[in-house]
Order: sequence, then structure tokens, then C-alpha cells
Amino acid sequence: MRWLRELDDRTLSPHTGWTRDHWAALADHLLLTARRHASPSHARISFPGEPGGYGPDVDALEGFARTFLAAGFRVAGESGRDPHGHLEWYARGLAAGTDPRSPERWVRLDEHDQAKVEAASIALVLHLTRPWLWDRLDDGVRERVIDYLAPAIGAAYPPINWVWFQLVVEQFLASVGGPYSRADLEAGLALTDGFVREEGWYADGDRRAYDHYVGWALHFYPLLWTEMAAGDPAADARRPAYLSRLERFLHDAVHLVGAGGSPLIQGRSLTYRFAAAAPFWAGARAGLTTPAPGLLRRAASGIARHFAERGAPGDDGLLTLGWHAPWRPIAQSYSGTGSPYWAAKGLYGLALPADHPVWTAVEEPLPVEEGDFQRVIRSPGWLVSGTRADGLVRVVNHGTDHALPGDHRTDSPLYARLGYSTATSPVLAGPHAADPLDQSVTLLDPSGRPSHRTGFDTLLADRLPTGTVVGASRWQAHWVDPDPGAPDHGYGRAGAVTTGPGLTVVSALRGPWEVRLVRVSAPCPFPLRVGGWPAPAPLPSRVVPGPGLDLADVTSAPDATPLSSETLIPWCGTRAAAEPDRWYSALLHLGAATPPPDLALGSTTARVTWPDGAVDTLRLP
Repeated sequence: MRWLRELDDRTLSPHTGWTRDHWAALADHLLLTARRHASPSHARISFPGEPGGYGPDVDALEGFARTFLAAGFRVAGESGRDPHGHLEWYARGLAAGTDPRSPERWVRLDEHDQAKVEAASIALVLHLTRPWLWDRLDDGVRERVIDYLAPAIGAAYPPINWVWFQLVVEQFLASVGGPYSRADLEAGLALTDGFVREEGWYADGDRRAYDHYVGWALHFYPLLWTEMAAGDPAADARRPAYLSRLERFLHDAVHLVGAGGSPLIQGRSLTYRFAAAAPFWAGARAGLTTPAPGLLRRAASGIARHFAERGAPGDDGLLTLGWHAPWRPIAQSYSGTGSPYWAAKGLYGLALPADHPVWTAVEEPLPVEEGDFQRVIRSPGWLVSGTRADGLVRVVNHGTDHALPGDHRTDSPLYARLGYSTATSPVLAGPHAADPLDQSVTLLDPSGRPSHRTGFDTLLADRLPTGTVVGASRWQAHWVDPDPGAPDHGYGRAGAVTTGPGLTVVSALRGPWEVRLVRVSAPCPFPLRVGGWPAPAPLPSRVVPGPGLDLADVTSAPDATPLSSETLIPWCGTRAAAEPDRWYSALLHLGAATPPPDLALGSTTARVTWPDGAVDTLRLP
């Protein structure tokens, strides 16, 4: 969609060129293209491609519900002005999809759990566009919509972000005089309170599950729900806390966008792409002034432009399973042809009118465009480094694995790697997806299989007076023969476990360099291996081994990530068994070339002299 450049306004948007006109053009392009794949009465939108794991009926419902989000945002922000007739077009689909006698009828909430997800999108749009759609539907269609949504009442929902789907649906039902359960609302809200973590973050359930769902679901729905329930004392009382958490979260979130617009490539459902812009628009809609509206738009527009200029949507106007171009391995087993259209959440800003401050403010630079920074994000245990010279943001991970301490599961490439960035993808295909190499510290069993770290204990995540950020974690190395029948939802997998000695890793991060220190807790017959950044060629990535790490090489992984046809993974290790209670060291680099730091390693401390002259002394656990 490079033709969008014709609309660029470098006065209002000096960093991206994007204005509200770009966003509206993107939404209309997606919506008008989707119509070509609709059933005769518009209830099902079946995009081309291999059906997803839930089958074509669910795929078609997702195609309707998720594009309906885009239509709703588009028309709501125009106060009902709808020159393309989006709402009239979708009204026909509502009538047919909720008609149990129609050959185009939708999968119901009591027939397939995925319908519970899509029902929330339908309810949200009906709320946002009520004067121009719901209020104009005939009584029979309204009754059928209520009947379609009603199985949400009393139904079981997984205790993760899905709880918000039930809350949104039942709140809409309550607002239009339909049936609902106050007990469901109270229980669901109480459950979501358990997701709250420090400094504005949420976990997606009880595990250390931190990913883009924090922004595009766990911050997105609460404030919308309070709008739907405005005047209810429970909603009005909760709104200030939701606002406060979102504001604090956004100060972290703007540090996780690269100068080129890429969001962090970490966590499941990455095929939703520019849905990652949703929390920035949520902050604008809520009236937050910090981060400033110009910075919120800069982050959101940068994300959307990143994809629009790299093949998403493609020349055919479609969003496929992939990141930039189509790349099926990025999808989870629940992903189908309609799934990528949850990217519509990233169009939420269109629900705000053209005179809103988020559209009229001049864009402000992202933190990584203003200068180098190091930051600690405590809830997910992330050490963050952004460098202006290359526009990259890197995360060293000592707190996220989508598990609980002590779990012995396989490492998910999307959660349990030691590093993520806005310019690299974890290896998601090929042998090193299941057997960690990139951004890992492993022991190799006699067959050469690497160990896993999921279930680690976080020991440290802090910022030193010099600005260097440091973290540490400890785990029991383990090998897993996973259950072959388990679905792939992007998490680690359980199975038969063999345990080994403990591993402790300490990281110090500054600029493009990480100092990584490793200790094995007990005698073992296993060699040690330290894997670096999985760089798409020609992005430079290095591992500089310290004493005792007498092996070093670069492994080429073909078609292993969505970023390039070849990924280069530097690594180092020991030829023989790792020595117990010895601190090994390696220097890991990603991005613009700078000299490596100097490391003096003692028995209890490590002294690091960084390329910029800063000096740190690390106390070793």
C-alpha cells in the first residue's frame, strides 16, 4: 500500500507522514476488499487459504466479526456519515447470521467457544454505532441478535482475557433490555482484578503471560466496558484505576516500538499485526495527556505504516496469516483465514473524530528517536535498551515464560527466549523452534538436545545508577518429550521430563551490548551453549565468547522466521562438560557497530567498562 504515501503530511506528522486520512483509506481498502469474499447475504466472509484449526464455519464468522470492528470504528468516528454504506452492508449480514433458518447462519456461542470471542466484537460495534445501526434494525433482527448473544449468560469462559468477552456481551445485552446476569458481571470483574500486576501491567491469567494481549485486550476492554456501563456505580468506581493503569502502561509501551514502526516481535497471535496500536488509541480516547497525543499517534501510525509498506495488506488487499508477507508458521493452531482481521483493533483511533487532539496534534518522536535509553519493566521482568543510531529496541527477558515458577515445560519461542527485539524474530520454524538455540542458555544432552528454562525463578530486574539495566534468573535445566496431541496455542508444552542441574544467568544491558554471565550449579556431563540474536541477514549480530567457551560459530536457519529467507544465529559454548560453579561470560551484540565492553570477571563480582565509558560493578548471586 505504498500509494498511501500520496497522502503524506510531513508538517502534521513529521515522523510517519500519516494522518487520519491514511487510516480511513486503510480501513476502507480492507473493508471493500473483504466484500469480494462475502456470502450472498454478507453474513460470512470466507477469505482464501487453507481453513484454520476450527474449520471454515468459524473462519467465516471471524471474517465477518473482525472486519465489522473496522466498519464500526470507521462510522462511529464520522458520527454516522457512511459514504461507502458499511453499516447497511453489515446489517444484512447481521440479519442472516442470526437467523437459524438461514444457510448463512453463524456458529452459535453454545456450539463453539470461538463464537464467544467474535460475539464480543459484534456487541462492541453495535454499542459504538447504536444510533445508526442497532436503532434502525427491525424488531425481528434485534430479537435474533439478542438470542444469538444470550448463551454468554452463565457460560464458562477461560480465566484469561476471554472473561472480557463475556462482560462486554452481557453489558451490551443489559443496555438494550436483553437478559444478562449481574452475578456473571461481578464474578468476571473480580476475576480480572486478579490479572493486575505492578506499574500498570496485567498478566493474561495466573501465569507469567505478558505479550501484546496486555495492550490490545486487557487494557482495551476495561475502559470500553466502563463506557457501556456508564452510570453503574461499579463501572464508575473502577474507571479511575483502569485509567491510571493504562497511563502507566503506555509509558512503557512507547519504549517498545522501534523507529521503523515495528512492535516487539514476541508473544502469540502476532498475525494480528497492527492491532498492537490499539492501546495507544485507547489512551487517546480516554483523554490521557501523558503520553502526549502526538506521541500516541506517532506510535500507532508507525506500527500501521510499518505493515502497510511491507505487504500487509498485500497487493490483493487481504491480510493473511503472516507478519509482513504470508508466512503460515507464525500462526497458532486456533488461527484461520479470518483471524488476521483482529488487526482491526489497531483502527480504533478512527472512532475518534477528526478534531480530536490525537489527530490534530503534531507527531512527537518515539523515545528511541530521541536518544539511547535503558529501562526496566518489572512485571514481565524485561530489561529494555533502545538505540537511536539504528532505531532498534531490544528486550532481555528474565520474567516471562507463559508459565509459573517450577513448571517443567518446553520453552515457547514466543515467550521463554532470553531476548526479543523490534528487528528480530525468535526462530519459529525448523529444528531450532522446538530445540532452543537463539537467545538461549542450554545444556546439551548426549544426543545433542538442548535443555529448556521454562519455570525459572526471577532473581533481579533493576537499573543501576549509571543507567545500565541488570537482571538475573535461575532454573533447573530440563528436557521434555512433549505430548504430541497437545494443541499449539503458542505456549510451552508439557510431557515426560528429565531434569538436570541448575543454571543461573545474569544480564547487564546497555546500548547494543549485553554482558551475559552463566553458572552451572552442579557437576554434569553436559556441554554448555549460549545462543545470540537470530538476525535476518544483513542485520549484524555477534557473540563474543569469554574464557572457557572454546566453541563459537554461526548457524544458518533457512525460512525460520517471517523476516527473511535466512536467519543467522551466532553462538558459543564448551567442547567438554561445563564446569560447576564457574562463571562463564559472553558478550551479545545486535545493531549498529560499536566496540565491545570490557569485562573483568571475579569470583563474586564482575566489572564492566562500556564503550561509552560508563563503568559498572555487578554482584554475582
